[in-house]
Amino acid sequence: MRLFIKVILVILLCLYLLVLSKLILFKYLSIPDIINHFTFSYYDGYYWNNHNFIPFKTIIYYLFLADINFNIRVENLAGNIIGFAPFGFILPLLSKRFRLKKVTIATFCLSLTFELIQFVFKFGSFDVDDLILNTLGGMLGYVPFYAIILFINCKRIKSVNY
Repeated sequence: MRLFIKVILVILLCLYLLVLSKLILFKYLSIPDIINHFTFSYYDGYYWNNHNFIPFKTIIYYLFLADINFNIRVENLAGNIIGFAPFGFILPLLSKRFRLKKVTIATFCLSLTFELIQFVFKFGSFDVDDLILNTLGGMLGYVPFYAIILFINCKRIKSVNY
């Protein structure tokens, strides 16, 4: 039974990573655009070279300075956090070795991989604030897992004491 659950979790993780890759790397590109991109005939406009290497620059902009629609703010800030929360939840289900520190490191590394791919292949813009928000999302995704573990342990302690 445990093996079956692990297989299901691995499949869910793979599907999640495919969806996340589509949302992060290919959100603005259609299939013909992707093909053109790899044949080096891609669009090299303003957006593709608009990178941010200054921590909290875009976070502060969206929270306090932006004169843009509220939905765009939420999409850019909460979207990065929510998008990586499942990663922080699934990893500790796959292995007991994934506690908060390792989940944080793994989420940061996954996010960094996406950001570097965007930077190198010009699929989007590198933003250090995405690293911060994505990592926070993975950490927040770990919280429900940890709460479930605490609840289960409390139940075991109560049943032993009676």
